[in-house]
Amino acid sequence: MARQSKKSISGKQLRAQVLAYIENQQGKSLNYHTVAGALGYANQHLRAVAMAMAELAFDGELKETSPGMYKAIDRTKEAIGTFVRRSNGKHSVITDEDGVAIAVPDAKSKRALNGDKVRVAISKPRRSGEEAIATVVEIIEKKDQVFVGTLQVDKHFAYLLTDSKFLGSDIFIPKTKLKDGQTGDKAIARITDWPEDQKNPRGEIVDLLGKTGENTAEIHAILAEYGLPYKYPEAVEKAANRIKPGITPAEVAKRVDMRGVTTFTIDPKDAKDFDDALSIRKLDNGNYEVGVHIADVTHYVRPGTIIDQEAEERATSVYLVDRVVPMLPERLCNEICSLRPDEDKLTFSCIFEITPDAKVVKEKICRTVTRSVRRFTYEEAQEVIETGKGDFAEELAILNGLAMKMRDERYENGSVDFDRVEVRFDIDEDGRPVGVFFKEAKEANKLIEEFMLLANRTVAAYVGNVGPKKKAKPFVYRIHDMPDPGKLEDLASLSSTFGYKIRPTGSAKEVNKSINKMLADVKGKGEENFLSTLAIRSMAKAVYSTENIGHYGLGFEYYTHFTSPIRRYPDMMVHRLLDKYLNGGRGVDKDKLEDECKHSSDMEQLAANAERASIKYKQVEYMAERIGQVYDGVITGVTEWGLYVEINDNKCEGLVPMRDLSDDYYDYDERNYCLIGRRHGKRYRLGDEVKVEVARANLDKKQLDFTLVADLGRNEIASDEPQNVGMHHGASSPEKKSKGASSPEQKPKKKPAAKKRASKPKK
Repeated sequence: MARQSKKSISGKQLRAQVLAYIENQQGKSLNYHTVAGALGYANQHLRAVAMAMAELAFDGELKETSPGMYKAIDRTKEAIGTFVRRSNGKHSVITDEDGVAIAVPDAKSKRALNGDKVRVAISKPRRSGEEAIATVVEIIEKKDQVFVGTLQVDKHFAYLLTDSKFLGSDIFIPKTKLKDGQTGDKAIARITDWPEDQKNPRGEIVDLLGKTGENTAEIHAILAEYGLPYKYPEAVEKAANRIKPGITPAEVAKRVDMRGVTTFTIDPKDAKDFDDALSIRKLDNGNYEVGVHIADVTHYVRPGTIIDQEAEERATSVYLVDRVVPMLPERLCNEICSLRPDEDKLTFSCIFEITPDAKVVKEKICRTVTRSVRRFTYEEAQEVIETGKGDFAEELAILNGLAMKMRDERYENGSVDFDRVEVRFDIDEDGRPVGVFFKEAKEANKLIEEFMLLANRTVAAYVGNVGPKKKAKPFVYRIHDMPDPGKLEDLASLSSTFGYKIRPTGSAKEVNKSINKMLADVKGKGEENFLSTLAIRSMAKAVYSTENIGHYGLGFEYYTHFTSPIRRYPDMMVHRLLDKYLNGGRGVDKDKLEDECKHSSDMEQLAANAERASIKYKQVEYMAERIGQVYDGVITGVTEWGLYVEINDNKCEGLVPMRDLSDDYYDYDERNYCLIGRRHGKRYRLGDEVKVEVARANLDKKQLDFTLVADLGRNEIASDEPQNVGMHHGASSPEKKSKGASSPEQKPKKKPAAKKRASKPKK
């Protein structure tokens, strides 16, 4: 290195050079002669180098190991965690020790994929305010995962064009690994290799789903995207087909025979798996005997069998927009176990003696044999309830009256009344959405719900409520934690702006009763969607656990899932534990049971995500034929990248990107869920009524873009002075980033066609 003049570099630059050099010497101790020589400084500048090293040591940037000898401070610690890869390059690692997310630059990711277990070196920040950075040192365990996309096959190479949020590059597929895939095929690939000097990973095709755009191919792609199965293993189907109903005289003799009691099912009109039935008869003392009868799935599915292993792995049936992906093979879920009318069935039952004013005076949990005499759809049962005419009109009237009294008492005791409308699509024979309708819970739905809640809490209390002097045996509970206090405060504050009072503090009963009053008062008003959505968001997620903390939302001290073993594996776990404990069996391994609970909770969340994705896909598909049309809507989400608007007519939701709000520069007020214009003070907030035009529909990304046509209410000018709230994003901001359906550089057109995926692979 050429000798440098001391005057050619500032003290700050010299310190930076010295520090960078020493940090690259792998922990060696060095004196100022060595450092000055390595950096090319002449002898007359030795003092400046020595002073720089002493200052760095004084500031804590270097460590003095002996007089005049310095080495770099080890600013790293190792940790193990789960890698989180993002297509935008903003990767991180979630450490096992404390669950903290630490940024990982792409160059330091060692090509780890999302979900991989990794060992990282975490650099400590030199200055306050700086963030720690992690470097992947080792990939300890690769997560088994696949990627979904569209194939592009050229003469000499092929790519899987992915839309994964976990992968920013398309996957190179050698032509020998294509499985005869062709351009335009929807396919699933596995990454086999990703050299660190290559932009694109290499992979192989695992399965071909069909042509992009075909309904079955797209629905199967959604399942694969979430790691959910889209077909049943042949060996499991064969094992199920060998099972016999087995309702022999010997088996009936072991059970309570309920076949002579009026019993019926009430289910959705398209249901095939009837896993619960109700029976009712009047007793001589004027009370009613009500039986909640549940399909005895575990009589047929034994622990450790191939059917049980498959059910445990799936953990739940998945209900998509146009189909059900069952947890159990069809032979079991739709035939042997399903409580079909005019067939004897084996059941696990809770039988209650209930007074006319809906007080339970006796209860019994036992295995039974039952026979349904009528299969009602919800609509049929509702008509009988409303008219008082039809099959079993008296029985339905009694059950509905009891259910209404139980529901009133439940709300009085603090159960939250979340009653939301569900969106459903009319699907043609090709799977295309041709219409939208809304599914609303009426009395028939609520009747069934109330008796299922009663059975679930009864079973949970039988095992868990053993008194203060006894320890309850390990069990599967359905728990729901207290809401986040900050979210409740926000809900109370925002509700008050509309004139509604919510108690953010106090007992669970008091808080929930105030929420229920708000939800009742807000019915049919413009702010209903906004406030009911906020109320739901304030709540924690319900999960399965062996640690019973009660169910906050329902207001129950003990609660479980017992009533749907055909479609939920935790219910099967509960049936087995209940049978064991009813017969005096000992407790099971709690840690193992907790692992099974966590797996079931995780799979339930994946299934819910897949269901939402399938609905979103149909929404985008439906709206893609309505580009340029104008609708009335309500703002359902406010973010730093724009406004989410739900159309009133069909509940389809899309994004108004921030860049399209061109009349002002808008700031995002996260606490108050609104955007505020700097110059004019115009506000856009949750619940505001707006008019939007459908601008873009991207089926690959399941995203809709709207443009704002008119403001219809509650976004009035709040102030003539510029606002300055939170993060700054706006139409004129050069640095703003849109995280919606389109890139920030893309300019909206008057009536653009639906956006198509570019065929050129990402390099």
